[in-house]
Amino acid sequence: MKLKIDHKSSIPLHVQVEGLIREMITISEYKNGKLLPNEEDLSRKLGISRNTLRQATNRLVFEGLLLRKKGYGTVVSNPVDSKAKNWMSFTQEMKSKGIEIKNYSTELSWVVPPDDILSFFGLDKKNKLLKLERVRGDVKAPFVFFISYFSPKIGLTGEEDFNRPLYEIMEQDYSVVAKVSKEEITAIAADEALSELLGIHKGDPILKRKRFVYDPGRRPIEYNVGYYKSDSIVYTVESERD
Repeated sequence: MKLKIDHKSSIPLHVQVEGLIREMITISEYKNGKLLPNEEDLSRKLGISRNTLRQATNRLVFEGLLLRKKGYGTVVSNPVDSKAKNWMSFTQEMKSKGIEIKNYSTELSWVVPPDDILSFFGLDKKNKLLKLERVRGDVKAPFVFFISYFSPKIGLTGEEDFNRPLYEIMEQDYSVVAKVSKEEITAIAADEALSELLGIHKGDPILKRKRFVYDPGRRPIEYNVGYYKSDSIVYTVESERD
C-alpha cells in the first residue's frame, strides 16, 4: 500500500492520516497481527510531525480499532464483540426506574480541555469546547456528578435549556443523533471535591463511568464522565447475540 498524503489539500493532515490508517488496518497482514510502522518511521514517510500522527491514531485507539502495546508497538485490535443493545441516556435510565430527576446544580463554561479529550474529537490545543457540569439526583438527594464536553460541530451555544434531556436538545434543535455509546467503568475513592458535591465522606467508594458518544456516522459528539454514589446505582448490561 502506498503511504502518501496531500500536503496541499484543504483537508487537515490528521484527518488524511486517519483515513490512510483506516485503509491500512483493513489489509489482511495487519489484521493478522503485523505491527503498524512505528511512529518515527511513519511520520517521516508522510512528512508530518509525530504529534499529528498521534492525533490521528488516538481516535482509532478510542474506537477500539488499534491497540498500543508498551514496548512492542501498535497493532489492529481484534476484540471479542460483546455489544449491548439499546443503551439509554441518564434521563431514560431513571425514567425506566420510575425515578424523578432533579438538577441540583448546572454550570457551563468554554474551556480548552485535556489533550486526551481534544484527541477524541480530533482537535488541537487551540480549540475551546463547551463544558457542562451537573449534579443530579432524585428529589431526596444528589447521587451523580456529570461532566460533558461537546464537539463544536454540533453548534451548541451554551444558551440551551439543559433542564431538557440532552440528546433531545441535540436531535430536535441541531439534528444531531446520539447513536453509539462506548463506556469505561472503574471504581474509585471520592476525593474532597466529589464528597462535597455528592454529600458523602472523603474516601467513600464511587462508580466512575466514562461514556464516549458518537453519531450514526461514528463521528464523536460527546465525551462524558459520570461519578455515581456507590449505593445509588446497580449497573446492568443487557446483551443480545446475533
